Amino acid sequence: MSLADTIRKTFVPIHREGYPFIAIAAVLTIVLGWIWDPLFWIGAALTIWVCYFFRDPPRVTPVKKGLVVSPADGTVCLMGPAVPPKELDMGEEPLMRVCVFMNVFNCHVNRAPIAGRITRVAYKAGKFFNAELDKASEDNERNGIIIENDEHRVGVVQIAGLVARRIVCFVKEGETISAGDRFGLIRFGSRLDIYMPAGTQPQVAIGQTMIAGESIIADLSSVSKGDIVARVS
Repeated sequence: MSLADTIRKTFVPIHREGYPFIAIAAVLTIVLGWIWDPLFWIGAALTIWVCYFFRDPPRVTPVKKGLVVSPADGTVCLMGPAVPPKELDMGEEPLMRVCVFMNVFNCHVNRAPIAGRITRVAYKAGKFFNAELDKASEDNERNGIIIENDEHRVGVVQIAGLVARRIVCFVKEGETISAGDRFGLIRFGSRLDIYMPAGTQPQVAIGQTMIAGESIIADLSSVSKGDIVARVS
């Protein structure tokens, strides 16, 4: 590996959402160091971790038509049929759901699983249970979006976790987005749920590590939009 590659892998870009938190951590570090020298190093470690948390590395997204890529870094924690949140208006029949849990060490920038138009953005206040629990899908604070194109429609829900207290969504209804584009961020531990047509066969397993914008969750090329609409209407 060349020196340039090492630098790119070590010093990745930081998302702008992290700048205020990095500034707070840096000021706290100075104050702690003024109080007692050893506390400076604790603050410095905290500042480095905050920078690491808000990292925003580039990703290479597969471009094959019909692929659904992971919207988040993390591990697959739940998978199987589930009824989408009511605010998404995707119907009351179970759809295939894959859940990706992000711990506090994962990159928390969220990316679009497919290309298309944002047809719905729906926020719902809620509680802050452990995001790995199934009930988090129903009870926790969340923000859902629907991405739709000529062939497919997929729902993605950002779910706040036990530590997270702020969901950020960058997109609005009517905007178009490409697969792998950044659409949001959740601060400090959380989960992403992806809702796909009933009958979709996920290409992942429970416990599998996912990379946002790169890891393939499923291939919808054999499922037509008509089938999707019929199942969620």
